[in-house]
Amino acid sequence: MATRLKHTKNELKAQREALARYERFLPMLQLKKQQLQIEILRLTSLITQNEKLENELRSAFHRWIKLLCDPIDLPSLIALRAVRTKEGNIAGVVIPVLVEVEIQRNKYDLFATPPWVDDALEALERLIRLRVEREILEEERRLIAEELRITSQRVNLFEKVKIPETQENIRIIKVFLGEQQTAAVARSKLAKRHMHAGETNNVFTTQEGS
Repeated sequence: MATRLKHTKNELKAQREALARYERFLPMLQLKKQQLQIEILRLTSLITQNEKLENELRSAFHRWIKLLCDPIDLPSLIALRAVRTKEGNIAGVVIPVLVEVEIQRNKYDLFATPPWVDDALEALERLIRLRVEREILEEERRLIAEELRITSQRVNLFEKVKIPETQENIRIIKVFLGEQQTAAVARSKLAKRHMHAGETNNVFTTQEGS
């Protein structure tokens, strides 16, 4: 339920202070929105590059792996052991920042496996790292996109609702107070005229009585 607007000088002062706050905060919100938009574009570009590198690596990997006839279970020889991140901050948004990707290679018989296994494991390790990097980047983008959504709502609220509404409230109160002042001046003049008329009548009455 909307609060009823009071047509008083105190309310006019409160509305002017509110307008000053909105007009002070709005540029900061607009700047934050712009920073978040730029960051999303940057992250999207990094994710696109990451996907391109992964696709190129997968294509190269599959091309030369098909030429090899040795039945080697490559996934059993390599595993993602740990992903370490730290907290970062972008325009007030806490985001994960990749610090280290720890990959474990299981031991295998160098004499019982073909020489291409080493190259294949290198390729797989690069694929794993790329995938982890992309997941972190996508989480960063998700968090920043959510903050951008909230910030955009606030910008719209200030621009389209709060500032116009407060400006209109100020206009209404000023008009009301102006009319009240005009009415008060008119009443004062009328009272003076009545007072003057009364004094004149008293003078005439006194003169007639003498």
